[in-house]
Amino acid sequence: MTNNDFKKICGNITAISPFIRFVGVVDEMGQLLAYRRRQGLEPLLDVKDTQYQFSHIAIKTDLEGFFDKNLGEVEFVWEERQKVQTISFAIKKLRVWISIDKKVLRTEMLRIIDSCLPIVKIHS
Repeated sequence: MTNNDFKKICGNITAISPFIRFVGVVDEMGQLLAYRRRQGLEPLLDVKDTQYQFSHIAIKTDLEGFFDKNLGEVEFVWEERQKVQTISFAIKKLRVWISIDKKVLRTEMLRIIDSCLPIVKIHS
């Protein structure tokens, strides 16, 4: 996959909902390959903490691989935090990480997930 593919993934996912704050493609080393942030938003994490978050995603992705044989590969993970909701989708060893406004209804979250799955599966 190329950088243009990663940018296209970010653009396609961002277009799904106005509640999406950030979309990024993270590699197995925790490097951000491409991203798109909603205009006019102040990031919740500074540069250092953002890198820690992406490193955490990479480590977690690697550890999840130990369970793939018995449980199957991860398709997505949904986290609810106090200030934001996140979803991450697997594309082989990469992760597409999405942050979404906290106060979004669960039905909108499910719509976002259902809309993201075909975009991600094309590249899996």
